[in-house]
Amino acid sequence: MYFCRPFNKGEKSQQSDKHQNITIKVDTLSYKTISANKATVKKEWVIIDAADQVLGRLSSVAAIMLRGKHKPDFTPHVDCGDNVIVINAEKIRLTGNKAAQKYYLHHTGYPGGQRKVPYSRVKSRMPESVIERAIKGMLPKNRLGREMFRNLHVYAGNEHPHEAQKPKIINLDSIK
Repeated sequence: MYFCRPFNKGEKSQQSDKHQNITIKVDTLSYKTISANKATVKKEWVIIDAADQVLGRLSSVAAIMLRGKHKPDFTPHVDCGDNVIVINAEKIRLTGNKAAQKYYLHHTGYPGGQRKVPYSRVKSRMPESVIERAIKGMLPKNRLGREMFRNLHVYAGNEHPHEAQKPKIINLDSIK
């Protein structure tokens, strides 16, 4: 239901006379929002050392850097994140009793084909995939997220083949 006052042609509202001559000038040039695009984004290379770091905390920092949310010119629909190198993936740790209780699930595609693999087996065989799966789950689930994931490089040991890019070392203890 709508309640309104009927309009009478003969009456003139006093309030409308007060506000007729007010003009507001706005400088529109100072309010432009700059949106980054693929050509204007400056991508850097960073190294994160995973030795004795908690998996979830390391993964969230890496996902933020891959997404570009730490930059002032972050644009959600553009890949403006950095290239992230994670070294010492086999030295990652979990808190609590997760190392004994955590399982990774996948499905073969056949009926009854759900498989679960314990964390200890995955870490011993492919320590890189533990970090990759954790970070991939924190990225967008679309084409842009898959493009951002290609900027992640995880290595089990201390060595990596990206010395030519002159990566910066990020200290996770200072970010906390």
